[in-house]
Amino acid sequence: MSYLTKSIFFWIFSVIFTLAIAAYQRTTGPTYPVRGKTELGSDVIRYRLIRTHVTGQDARVSIEVPAGVNGEFTYRRFKSFDSWHTVPMLMEGSELAAYIPQQPAAGKVEYKVTLSDGSDRIELTAEPVVLRYKGHVPDYVLIPHIILMFLAMLFSTRAGIEGLIRGKHAFNYTAATLFLLLPGGMILGPIVQKFAFDAYWTGWPVGTDLTDNKTAVAFIAWIIAFVRLRKDRTHTTWAWVAALILLAVYLIPHSMMGSEIDHTQVQGAIPAE
Repeated sequence: MSYLTKSIFFWIFSVIFTLAIAAYQRTTGPTYPVRGKTELGSDVIRYRLIRTHVTGQDARVSIEVPAGVNGEFTYRRFKSFDSWHTVPMLMEGSELAAYIPQQPAAGKVEYKVTLSDGSDRIELTAEPVVLRYKGHVPDYVLIPHIILMFLAMLFSTRAGIEGLIRGKHAFNYTAATLFLLLPGGMILGPIVQKFAFDAYWTGWPVGTDLTDNKTAVAFIAWIIAFVRLRKDRTHTTWAWVAALILLAVYLIPHSMMGSEIDHTQVQGAIPAE
């Protein structure tokens, strides 16, 4: 098999692999909706409970239900001394709906939904769902950030393969990965964070945001790989080691341990009611 044929195969694999990792990132983070279904009497009810919303407006939680089903919505601010507040859900078309009062950026609200058809009563989730408010991130910042981070993972995968086979282009793919991570993760990443939570950096040493921390770790790994390969193009081990580090970073769910307001420590915080 010629090198060109192998390279085409490796690129196809890299694209499929990167798409799979992107899908994993999207569906495992703490802002991805809680989905499921439950039985109430003879009815099967499917639900999608949101876990993120923009500041400046109340968050609408809704569930499509058959006629005769009523709902209760119970909520309080997350990490607070608030008492639980329960309100009836209102019928809007074919949906039961309730609204979470708006909170500042990084403010969280935990909530539960209970459905009843008069004879049966069921709580949709075993644990309360936690929703976090964030500021609006404009598309002109968010879209380039997403594209660059996707491309960084793509070239990282290709660089890792090139490193494993001791290919002649390991340094080139390493350089491409590093120079995609720089604007995508280290420049646009903090700008996205600023729009969303009014802070450019909430990782170490000022916070515990895993998104910031893991981006920094990956960037350092690729700097090391770039420097080592620039000195000696035959040291391709650095490429696949850096690729493994970036893969491990991407396997950590997005937004874990991210920005949040601890209302037990904040004086005069905005109430949830």
